[in-house]
Amino acid sequence: MAEARDPLDSTARFSSRVDDYVRYRPDYPSALLGWLQREQGVDNRWRVADIGAGTGISSKMFLDAGYRVTAVEPNGPMRAAAEQWLRGYEKFDAVDGHADATGLPDASVGLVTVAQAFHWFDEEATRREFARILRSGGLAAIWWNSRRLTGTRFLEGYEALLQQFGTDYTSVAERYADDARMRAWFGNGFRGNASFEHAQRLDFDALRGRLMSSSYVPQAGHPQHEPMLRALRELFDNCAERGTVSFDYDTRIFAGELA
Repeated sequence: MAEARDPLDSTARFSSRVDDYVRYRPDYPSALLGWLQREQGVDNRWRVADIGAGTGISSKMFLDAGYRVTAVEPNGPMRAAAEQWLRGYEKFDAVDGHADATGLPDASVGLVTVAQAFHWFDEEATRREFARILRSGGLAAIWWNSRRLTGTRFLEGYEALLQQFGTDYTSVAERYADDARMRAWFGNGFRGNASFEHAQRLDFDALRGRLMSSSYVPQAGHPQHEPMLRALRELFDNCAERGTVSFDYDTRIFAGELA
């Protein structure tokens, strides 16, 4: 299972990147929610606990489909951004909590979701907490957008840029579990998994914002910040078609019960 991580680091490292995160991080393909509803029997009568909800990208997907959603997010600035963005939804609320200590009542939700954040969690403690808050017959669903590293000149150049300029890129990025590890985490309750293609079309300003939303990228004032942005501009100019590049992902989801 996953090694222990410094909870302060994983909680706080996005605090200075909230604006870029809100504006430029990708959403998730509609086919993902369709799969949960069609293949796993989830419907909008199920209450959702969105764990590590960040700025509310995953919560919004469920709110738009009529679900009641509680976002659980320990980072204050990110949680505040979610509350501001989603304030118009009557079925939304947000709480200060962690994956292994959500603060939610026993057996209170039908669906526990984790989008993009699972690799920060203590897997054993998280599993116990999810099992506690899920009602009988409830499910956990875990997914993430995995950026494609190869396949186009842009994708390969972007990966090379991160390898060159990222501050702790190799120790943090793309640390998502493989299929076998996720199946093992669910154990006998594993119900299924799927993968969906997803992409963002980004102009240069959006690409810059997407880059700066990553916690391992040097920010303004760091000696590598300006050289990195010059390299990004060169990459974009060499690869853009009709003023944009395609930022491509595979969105992988795993679902099951937790005894």
